[in-house]
Amino acid sequence: MSAVKQSERPKSSFKQWPHNERPREKLQQLGSGALSDAELLAILFGTGARGQDVVSFARDLLGAFEGIGGVFAASRSKLLQQKGVGPARANQLLVVMELARRYLAWQLSRSDGFTDPTMVRDYLTTKLRDQPREVFVVLLLDSQHRLLKYCELFQGTINAAPVYPREIVKLVLEHNAAAVILAHNHPSGVAEPSQADQRVTERLKNALTMIDVSLLDHFVIGAGKPVSFAERGLL
Repeated sequence: MSAVKQSERPKSSFKQWPHNERPREKLQQLGSGALSDAELLAILFGTGARGQDVVSFARDLLGAFEGIGGVFAASRSKLLQQKGVGPARANQLLVVMELARRYLAWQLSRSDGFTDPTMVRDYLTTKLRDQPREVFVVLLLDSQHRLLKYCELFQGTINAAPVYPREIVKLVLEHNAAAVILAHNHPSGVAEPSQADQRVTERLKNALTMIDVSLLDHFVIGAGKPVSFAERGLL
């Protein structure tokens, strides 16, 4: 078998690429918006896997998780099952996702974003969609509907989380909140509100009304588009 030519060997470093094809150079010249998901991941990782250049490795990773959303939604254990993903790379991806969550929360806290159902939906999706168990969340807002505190109050089995109105009222009073947004996830993936969800929401709305606090919405987060009780006319 003839020796493999130097130019035909798998590339694993940007230094071996033509200058105008290197993701870092493209980033500097054209900006991040001009790069593909694979190129952005390649910059994050820096080097590829054995026998594979970094962009090809990133493309394979995206393919394994069906896109960038799947990559960043994956758990640490799922990431580590992929060839070429060790603890350091898994940590990189988890850190990027956590930074994205915190940036979105910061944006919302500095604006009137919590009056925009789309922004609230996006924020809650990043927080809750990939939780393995059902989690019940309360967003405490001030009189201008700015975020005071994000609270994960109750966790349950894969099917349900117990919700106690008294605990929510206590939390609202402690933080002097003027309004509340509720949310919980359905680990089964189906975001459709159940009858139990509607009964709990009605109980909480009545309890909050007694202390003159507005319930603005209740979101159910699943695998598809999150459901807003307010948009459904269920409040």
